[in-house]
Amino acid sequence: MDSKFRVVEKDKDSMTLEMLNYDNALLRPIVEEILHDEQVDESHYYIKHPVIDNPQIYVKVKTGKPQAAVKRSIKKLSKIYENLAVDLAKETKKN
Repeated sequence: MDSKFRVVEKDKDSMTLEMLNYDNALLRPIVEEILHDEQVDESHYYIKHPVIDNPQIYVKVKTGKPQAAVKRSIKKLSKIYENLAVDLAKETKKN
């Protein structure tokens, strides 16, 4: 499933993104990684209605641009998961 973001609201220090075609397993790691960014003041996700609405991720930064914080976080997560896949491939070849 290819998840995508749509900008719902944006100003100079915050933004709200709607996650389309989402997997619930992605929401928490994305928000947690965003919160690890020193430039981020606040981040959380919410779902207005669990059946008819897509989740939204809110990000507010102390400095910089909110979209840059989201991009940095997603790049970090991509690298983590890529490394896990490589490690798994190595381990399965051993056994």
